[in-house]
Amino acid sequence: MSKKKVFLIIGLTALVTFLSTLLALGVVLTKVADVRPDDAARFIGMYKVIRSRYVDQTDQTALFDGAISGMVRSLKDPHSVYLEPVMYRELLNQTGGTFGGIGVYMDFRDKKITVISVIEDTPAQKAGIMANDEIIAVDDVSVKEMEPGAVVLKIRGEIGTEVKLRLRSADGSERDVVLTRGLIKSKSVHGKMLDDSVAYIRISNFTEQTGNEFRETYAKMEGEGMKKIVLDLRQNPGGLVNTCVDVANFFVPKGVVVTVEDKDGELEEYNSNLDEVKYPLAVLVDGNSASASEILAGAIKDTKSGTLVGEKTFGKGSIQVVIPMFHNDAVKLTVAKYFTPSGVSIDQVGIKPDVEVKFSPGDKEDVQLKKAIEILNK
Repeated sequence: MSKKKVFLIIGLTALVTFLSTLLALGVVLTKVADVRPDDAARFIGMYKVIRSRYVDQTDQTALFDGAISGMVRSLKDPHSVYLEPVMYRELLNQTGGTFGGIGVYMDFRDKKITVISVIEDTPAQKAGIMANDEIIAVDDVSVKEMEPGAVVLKIRGEIGTEVKLRLRSADGSERDVVLTRGLIKSKSVHGKMLDDSVAYIRISNFTEQTGNEFRETYAKMEGEGMKKIVLDLRQNPGGLVNTCVDVANFFVPKGVVVTVEDKDGELEEYNSNLDEVKYPLAVLVDGNSASASEILAGAIKDTKSGTLVGEKTFGKGSIQVVIPMFHNDAVKLTVAKYFTPSGVSIDQVGIKPDVEVKFSPGDKEDVQLKKAIEILNK
């Protein structure tokens, strides 16, 4: 038998063995994870080809990380994302109320990286960064060349190191700022007394600590003579639903705060136990009020327990869970939609305020806050 025929037989045998292996694995995956055999064969086949034929050394974990990331990206849901270990750790720090960086919350909107809010007394605030500033480059690298998560990682870093941002303001002008990264301790609730017994309480986002922080601030304002409340949810990107409901128990009368519906149509209600609304309330909202802040604003509007003042909210009516995995990584996945007490979904729609008041950076005074106080005093 010629060498050519021998090699051909060996090659066919190897191919048959390879295909048989793929088919067997496909059948196993079909039973375990409801995967079609042909899809399982394609996936495993390409994995084996890359591992055996790619010109450089490959990392098995990195290949599977990429596969998971690709699966999540294929959902085309901006709120579902694969979290590498560093990103997952940053998320845990952020929801815990302490994290490293420059002190801004960002979002990926309309293919842009936009500053939603700036945390008080942070490098970002001291450098004059404002909500609605667009980040167009980090350390002279255009953000168009990076995934949104990579932008976050590039901005955050070791405390004491510098990062350079190129920003585009709302008026279209561009500027460069160099910031020194610091330890960001984000207190999410701030309060102070205004004139005429009006308490001003701002919630910047909903972290694990927000419920306790709000309770303390509320009690402090009562001790200082609070009779009316302005609750400021502007530039609040949201956060944890359970702490949002904790705060709702101070403002929303007994009953449903929000209803959550999962993929199978199962409903879960989050309720308030408040017997009666204690003080007149005005709530400030804007286009950067999103997610959990919209849950609270929507419940207050639907139950008529307060008056919403400002501009239409962002319109994020979905709920995500963080699913930890085996390598200190995780997936943040959209698993449900939520509805306000009247059964309305605000996803991609937003909440229209009861009293619409536009605010622009050029205003010499906070016209929205002024209007809220005016409404309370009437």
